[in-house]
Amino acid sequence: MKSFDPYITPDWPAPANVRALQTTRTGGVSGAPYDSMNLGLHVGDDPLRVNHNRQSLSALLPTEPVWLEQIHGTEVANADAAACRVVADASIARHRGSVCVVMTADCLPVLLCDEDGTVVGAAHAGWRGLCDGVIEATVKEMGVAPHKLMAWLGPAIGQAAFEVGEEVREAFISQHAQAKEAFIARGQQGKYHADIYLLARQRLHALGVDRVYGGDYCTYHQEVAFFSYRRDGVTGRMGTFIWLA
Repeated sequence: MKSFDPYITPDWPAPANVRALQTTRTGGVSGAPYDSMNLGLHVGDDPLRVNHNRQSLSALLPTEPVWLEQIHGTEVANADAAACRVVADASIARHRGSVCVVMTADCLPVLLCDEDGTVVGAAHAGWRGLCDGVIEATVKEMGVAPHKLMAWLGPAIGQAAFEVGEEVREAFISQHAQAKEAFIARGQQGKYHADIYLLARQRLHALGVDRVYGGDYCTYHQEVAFFSYRRDGVTGRMGTFIWLA
């Protein structure tokens, strides 16, 4: 991981014209419990402070990102043509300067690009969207042979903190039997700790995307660096950005 406070630059062998950026919770102006680099306008924070935080990224981004209204679904927007606040949980872009972004605070952000640097994508993969196929939908919309793609997994909740019920485990296993490897039973009957990174890697591998990087964070336990909805309830949102330069 290459990091510079308050941002993370994904460490992956993407083409030189593919640019990506991950924010942390630091470096902004929002007050507690959104302190300090909250990018979410929908979480109860002062809109003026959120907009200040977003504007502070303008020096790092080529244009205004296409902000999504995320609903834990599988819809994929086209950032080359979409307006902000489109209802979707992923976006793709083929034009230079079109910025894809997803916001998270425990859910998994997935960045994708092709080896030739012609298309990029970003997906918001909470467990529902991941189970329902948001990664698969994003890869399909990118229109590139999966073996030519690579992925980076951004900050998400780690397995030790991600407790789920039997219904979540069964939902994944019913689609992919190997998903059982991603769940560790707890002492309490019907409760498991889920590895969302492994579940995403399995989905990517099944598609034919074998170059997968990142996935070494825990938003819940790395409290200084990341927002965590499961840990704090009321909290901010981080942004994961990708574009073609």
